[in-house]
Amino acid sequence: MPDDILSPDEITALLAGGGGDLGDLSEISDADAERLAKVSDTFASSENSVINMLAGKNVTTNTGSPEVLSQEDFAGKFSELPFLFSTTFGGMDDMPLALVVDQKGALTLADFMMGGTGSPVPEPSDMYFGASQEGLSQIVGSAFTSLSAMLAGRRLMPENTTSALGEENWRAFSLEPADKKIWASPVSVTIEGLPAFNIWTCLTLDDALTVSGYMRDAEEGKKPQPQASSNNNSMGGGRQNVGPAVDVRPAAFQPLGGGGGGGEPSPIDLIADIPVRVTVELGKARKSVSEILALNSGAVIELDKMAGEPVDILVNGKLIAHGEVVVIDENFGVRITDIISGKN
Repeated sequence: MPDDILSPDEITALLAGGGGDLGDLSEISDADAERLAKVSDTFASSENSVINMLAGKNVTTNTGSPEVLSQEDFAGKFSELPFLFSTTFGGMDDMPLALVVDQKGALTLADFMMGGTGSPVPEPSDMYFGASQEGLSQIVGSAFTSLSAMLAGRRLMPENTTSALGEENWRAFSLEPADKKIWASPVSVTIEGLPAFNIWTCLTLDDALTVSGYMRDAEEGKKPQPQASSNNNSMGGGRQNVGPAVDVRPAAFQPLGGGGGGGEPSPIDLIADIPVRVTVELGKARKSVSEILALNSGAVIELDKMAGEPVDILVNGKLIAHGEVVVIDENFGVRITDIISGKN
């Protein structure tokens, strides 16, 4: 069979949808693997949305095959030291989450955060890595919002956020041993005109199974139990501590100056003047491909919101507020009625 012709098995795999096969997940059940694949797709969608907003270019994200492997084996996949981003699930037992990003990818993301074009890739510096953390924080915030809906409305908030460039013998979860099993899911990110890079979403295997269990409970209609957040910056019990914490709120809600203590500017102060995209979302609709192809001039798409309901206000793809539509002279506007990011 010619190389450019797909085999029947390959066609079947493509028609199955999602991110391809589920990789070597022999240590977890098929049901757990399927639920965790939804987590992978959620992060891929958030990465696409946020990076598209930042870059202003077409962005393609492809979810690879998740793997269960030791931290040591995972680190061995990288030929150069990656950028490590860590946060905890506030509202879900403060379990740790790590995003591991190719170094060049992190710097490209930072350049867009700083108002650049992503090319050439900037030189590593604290300023650019601080901007990388802010960009990844927006991705996590967006993903947590989507995960909350999948977990029966469980309130999720990124807490204890830290980041740093990996050092020799780095681990995704620095306080866990090298042989600790983790669940790692890669997403290949391609920005129009730029080389692709990878973002890995990582959970310890135990925590991945816990997330799957919460998803199963939500599917069965069980309400989540409220979780107290320790907000403990020591990040004990497997919590990663790889660098100074940075406030993950959008710049509009952060105090300027003194962020680093002793009057020193925080990393967010260095990028506070960078413009961000504010989007007002009236509603969403879900359609099949055939329904989209059947659309023509004059067709009406029914959205998921009732007339008069608040609209969503997003900054770089992250929901920050609700509001109501107003008319200012001949232009539409939106009056903010409820701030999301400012809530405790």
